[in-house]
Amino acid sequence: MREDTAAGTAASQALAMLSAFASVGARAFNLTLTDIAGEKVEGSYRPNAPLEQLRRTIDHVLGDAARRQHNVIIRPRSATATLIQLDDLDFAKAERLAPHSFIVFQTSPANYQAWVAVEKGAPEDFSRRLRKGAGADATASGSTRIAGSLNFKTKYAPTFPQVEITHANPGHVTSAAVLDQAGFVAAPEEAKPPRPAYTRPVTPSGRPSRKKWPSYSFCVQHAPMTHGEDRPDISRADFTWCRTAIEWGWSVQDTASRLMELSSKARENGERYAMLTATNAASSVERQPYRKNSGLRPA
Repeated sequence: MREDTAAGTAASQALAMLSAFASVGARAFNLTLTDIAGEKVEGSYRPNAPLEQLRRTIDHVLGDAARRQHNVIIRPRSATATLIQLDDLDFAKAERLAPHSFIVFQTSPANYQAWVAVEKGAPEDFSRRLRKGAGADATASGSTRIAGSLNFKTKYAPTFPQVEITHANPGHVTSAAVLDQAGFVAAPEEAKPPRPAYTRPVTPSGRPSRKKWPSYSFCVQHAPMTHGEDRPDISRADFTWCRTAIEWGWSVQDTASRLMELSSKARENGERYAMLTATNAASSVERQPYRKNSGLRPA
């Protein structure tokens, strides 16, 4: 992969990334900071920060974050294209995706991320199928480290890698058809018979009992570890919890609302993340056999 953007300073890398997102319609970003343990820094969340404001302040933000060992996380918002994050890629996958992406960057040694802008009107399940076909992380939240920032994780200490752009193609918007023809899109999954309808338990008197929420702490404690780290993968925990809640009879909307109360990642990434996680969990329940015994107890 050729280096289309020189490493430059931290600020120049960040500005180049913001410009790439702006070129495909992003005019506002959610911004937050996390510490070396991956926890959100209290009071750091800035929703809908205007593009021009970030451009003016990013040099100061990066400098302060570097001194405090904070990660700088942004979530772009575009009204003109669907932005799809393809995370946890190796070099070969990133290289194949580069011609179809408006930006590709390295987040840590041997770990890359590509962003694709797709014309509006793609099938509803297109993002999921693209992630699957490209071999990317299926649970990517749409938030990312900004280029030029340092990736503060304990395992990298004391030499923390810088997030660096490896390919930039500003303004590149593609279509679902082009990506499908290039072989990056998984085939639609065959419709499965509907799962058995949820039957609410009854009390000895024959009246329906009140529904219970599954234990969120159980899901976190039994979640797989984050890739390359010694801490639970909260995205996986959120998905498992949502799937179980839906199996237990809760609606997608109720599940997403409850997730916002329980999950720090949902609060960080907003209602769209919670609804997407709950919706994907509901789809998973429809595709896979109904699990009567999930091992989870009520909260």
